[in-house]
Formats: sequence, structure tokens, C-alpha cells
Amino acid sequence: MKIFLTLHKFFPSRCRTVRGTNNRNRIVSVLTVFAVSILGMLLSATCVAQAVVTLPDAIKKALDNRKAIQAGREDLKIRQLQTQALMRKYWPQVSIDYTYQYNPILQTSILPIGVFNPAYPIDATKSVQFGTKWSQAAGITVNQPLLDLSIRRQRNEAELQEKITDAGQAQTEYDLAYTTAQAYVNIALQENKIKTAVTDTLRTWTSYKLQLDKYEGKRLLKSDLNKARINHNNTLQSLGDAIAQLVQNKVYLLFLTGETKLENVDFVIDTTFLTDMTLKKKGGRDQNGVPELQQLALQAQLADIQVKTERTKYIPTVSLKGFLGANQYTNDFNAVEPNTWYGLSYIGLNVKLPLLIGENKHNKMQQLHLQNAQLDEQRTDKTSQYYKDAVTANLKMQQVLTQMATLEDNIALEKETVGIIQDRVTEGVETAANLNTEEAALQAIESEYTTAQRQMWAYWLDYLKASGNLGILWK
Repeated sequence: MKIFLTLHKFFPSRCRTVRGTNNRNRIVSVLTVFAVSILGMLLSATCVAQAVVTLPDAIKKALDNRKAIQAGREDLKIRQLQTQALMRKYWPQVSIDYTYQYNPILQTSILPIGVFNPAYPIDATKSVQFGTKWSQAAGITVNQPLLDLSIRRQRNEAELQEKITDAGQAQTEYDLAYTTAQAYVNIALQENKIKTAVTDTLRTWTSYKLQLDKYEGKRLLKSDLNKARINHNNTLQSLGDAIAQLVQNKVYLLFLTGETKLENVDFVIDTTFLTDMTLKKKGGRDQNGVPELQQLALQAQLADIQVKTERTKYIPTVSLKGFLGANQYTNDFNAVEPNTWYGLSYIGLNVKLPLLIGENKHNKMQQLHLQNAQLDEQRTDKTSQYYKDAVTANLKMQQVLTQMATLEDNIALEKETVGIIQDRVTEGVETAANLNTEEAALQAIESEYTTAQRQMWAYWLDYLKASGNLGILWK
């Protein structure tokens, strides 16, 4: 924020028509104070009481504070609770039952009375009503599963669903870490660009001042002076744009880390990672480091388990079932009438063998097998894509590194050339036009170098993401 305020204070005064010594001195003062202030703040940023944010800290803070990440973690907790709930299916199932009912019409049955009483013909029958007008029942039923493989399969499915959810959450965090690293790298590169822009501004001002002296001495064309002014305006505008972009980059990083006060951009980053986090740390391919590939592999395993679950639907289940209770039968509404309660209890072994469950077993299992094959194909294709992205990013990165080496050499040579021409212009043995041309050429090379530098770090992050090594940035 201090840099932005300094820009707001000095930047509007940079372009005034140069008429006379007073205007010239004012511009010299403004530009000198402006450039020195910016450079001083950049060089002394670590010496003032500003919060230093490292790349691992920024990524961890983003993972801990982004609401979307927190919502995903809550979803994972829900899956874990669902898995734990399945464990209780092995526990005894106990229920208390109670009913009190009125029977306005009693059930009638036909009894073969001839079988029980020889006084009647053998086929003689009699209709008899059973029960009473009022009845109630109370008791406890206990069911203890002994053998039920479907419970085990359901638990396996739940545990795998939990892992799939975890992998999906890890992929979301993986993408957020990548985005945060991009924002952090952009800040570091932008700060370097500002340092270069400050140096360029002071250098182009020197060139402009040399030509201004010659112009006022009637020894230079106005067109050459205008060209020098254009070069200087361009560097000064680049400096202002770079500072404004730095503020925007910091605001974006604050947003990613979950900060609510986005105007608090008065913090510094640890730029040492640009040298410490060398390209040698990129490592090899690690498919386990890419959560998306893990998730596809787990989904394929889930299809296999679901096939086994379908088979368990046709396996016998065994359980112990017991009941302890009593029934009452009365013809009057009297819940405590004596001699009307009769006890009842039993313990039994319950074996259940499904024969038909209303589903096409073969059709269902065929669907699951096809789903498994589909997931394997998707994982193979996605793995190849990640491998291609990693190889491509590595090749592009090496190409840009070669370009950067060439540009660095060209920049050094061009700066030396500009310095020599500045001296020769002062001595009167070189034309201002050549100086202006070389200044413009240097600006173009530096702009190209800045672009190449951004590309190199972008390809490096792409390589880490595609190869499964992005975790080295914060783990």
C-alpha cells in the first residue's frame, strides 16, 4: 500500500511540458524522489515491521480458510460418520413393542368337532369365534445377526466411498494450491519487474536530460528530444503499471487465503524461493501425487466391491431372535383385570435364503462390470494426459530457459551499449537518435525477458501439477 500511495503522489506530475529551467528542475526532483522512494521501499521491505508471507504459509492459509475447502472437509466428515454407523449393524437389534386394541368383530374359524367328539359324525364342523373384545400385548424383541456378508460389503463400500470423497477433496485442495502458487509467483515476478522498471526510469531520464541540455543549447532537433521523452514516458508508465499490478496481485492472494480485509496489502513475500526452489526439485512422475488419478482408481475398486455386494444378496443370513413379553385378553376395557395376562417368550435361530429379490442379478452385475471397464479406460486416458502435460511443460520450460539465457546476455550487452552511447552523446561524438533507438531496443528486450520469465515459472508450476509433485511447495 505504501508503494501505491507513493505512486499516486508523484505519478500524475511526471508529464509536464518542459519550458525553461524551473520546469526541468521540478521534473528532475519529482522523478528522482519517485524512483528513489520506490527503490528504497523495495530494498528495505524486509527491514520494516511488515508481515512476511512464505509460499507454504500462503498455501496452507488458503487451504484452511477458503469456504469451499471447509465445505468439502465437512462432507468428508459426513462420510466418516456414515461408515461408523454401519458398524452398529453388527450390534443386537432391540425393540420394545406395545399394542392395545379393540376388536369389534372377532375372528371366526371352523373347527372339525367330529374329530374330537365321536358323538358327532366324523365330518361334523362348528363355527367358533376366537379372542376377546379387548386385547393388549407388550414385550421385548432381540435380534442378533450372526452371519450377514452384506453388512461387511456395505462397510467396505462406505470405507471406499470415504476414500473417494477424500480424494475429491484432495483434488480441490490441489487445484487451490496451484492457483495460490501462481498468485504468489506473480507477486515475486512483479516485484522484480518493478526493480527493473526503476532502473530503466532512472536510465531513460539520464538520456533525456542529456538531450534536453543539447536541445536548450540549440544543438539538437526537437524530434530527437521528443523521442527521448517518449522512451522515458514509456519506462515511467511501465513502472506505474507494474506497481498497480503488484497491488492487484496482492489483493488476489489475500482473497485466495480467505482474508476479509482485501485492502491490507502492506505485506512482503519471501522471494528467496525463486532461487531456493530450483528446477532440480521437480522430481519424477508420481501418479499417487495426483488426487484425480487416485479418485478414478478408487472408483474402479468401488465397482468391484459392488459386484461382490450383489452376490451377497443371494447368500443365506443367520441370526438369533428372541422375544419376552405377555398378552392380555378381556371382554371389558380393563388393563389391570386379574387372571387375564399370559406370558410369552421364545428364542430361535433364524436362517434366511433369498431366492428371488425382484432384480435381474445378471443385468445388474453386467452394468457394474461395464462401469469398471469404463473407469479403467478413463483413468488410463487421464494418466496419459497428465504424462503428456508433464512432458510438454518440461520441454517448454527448457526452451524458455534457453531463451532467457540469450535475453540476459542481450540485455547486459544492450545496457553496456546504452551506457557507452550516453557517454559519447555527452562528448558530442554520437547522435541522440542512436541513443533513443538503443533505449527503445533495450526496453523491447527487457519486456521480452519479463514475458519469458513468467512463462518459465508458469511451465514449472504446470510440470509440478501434472507430474504429481506440487506438494513440494507446502508439504
